[in-house]
Amino acid sequence: MTLFRSPQLQQVVRFALVGVVNTGTFYGFYLALHPWMPYFLAYTVAFVLSMIGSFFLNAYFTYRTRPTWRKFLLFPLTNLTNYVVTSAGVYVLVEWAHMNDKIAPLVAATAAIPFTYVLSRRILTEVISAK
Repeated sequence: MTLFRSPQLQQVVRFALVGVVNTGTFYGFYLALHPWMPYFLAYTVAFVLSMIGSFFLNAYFTYRTRPTWRKFLLFPLTNLTNYVVTSAGVYVLVEWAHMNDKIAPLVAATAAIPFTYVLSRRILTEVISAK
């Protein structure tokens, strides 16, 4: 089996594609909400909305598993680390590094990618399948 045919590598590639779509969705929501509310509230609302989309994309496309209410309710746990890392990153980048508040969420999200993959895989496949 070659590296490119590895099911795990294919899963990582699908996760990355979902991540690109999810980041675009998040950023679109963020930019749409930003004129109407403070940047951090716009960031939080956009994060929650895009997380819902991420759940369905990851369940159907990345991990090829059936979405259930249980998985849906557990899925936010996968994003808790993502939220903490990116929220802290956004705050530090905007308040301390004086980065543009429209760019900071994209930069901060990059650091959370590996954590989100490991946790989402565990919630959507391993933890649920173990029951």
